[in-house]
Amino acid sequence: MAAEPPSPGSAAAAGAPSSVSAAAAWLPSPVSVAAAGAPSPVSAAAAAAKIAGGPRVALCVSRFYEQLAERLVAGARGALSEAGAVEVRELSVPGAFELPLAAQYAARSGLFDAVVCLGAVIRGETDHYEHVCAGTTQGIMRVALDTGVPCGFGVLTVDTLEQALERVSGGSRRDTGRHAAQAVLAQLAIRDALRAAT
Repeated sequence: MAAEPPSPGSAAAAGAPSSVSAAAAWLPSPVSVAAAGAPSPVSAAAAAAKIAGGPRVALCVSRFYEQLAERLVAGARGALSEAGAVEVRELSVPGAFELPLAAQYAARSGLFDAVVCLGAVIRGETDHYEHVCAGTTQGIMRVALDTGVPCGFGVLTVDTLEQALERVSGGSRRDTGRHAAQAVLAQLAIRDALRAAT
């Protein structure tokens, strides 16, 4: 897995509403996407502001580890609430391996601007862990690439429950649910910046 990114800051472009800072902080500023004849440049904060007033987001949640699921959801909902999401709907599945198909259903429904996948896979005594992690990761990525709908990856892949608890809302290391939600807000901002520049 890639190294964990630093916690997103709140520094948006000057004058940007505070509610968009979480998304804007994940983007370079300005976003250099202006085409010939288009207003230039399109700032990350301005792009984020376009979706901050009302993104519709599906949370696809693996409930295998209920305690972790609730904390992941809390983190994601916190970030989305700060961004002014008008709808956040939870779609629960039994385990992480079921997340990609649930995400595909949500992405293809036309009801959501983005999908955030949340869950946890904890290593056991067999190689089952590797298969579930690989299938879940590749499946979620494929949904995003095939549909063009941003899919946040908020699935913990850890060795122990203790490691997982450190990486959810209230943990000492990071808030994976929040970061996954902020990632899709950043992708929506990029999408809108490109649309505004064409």
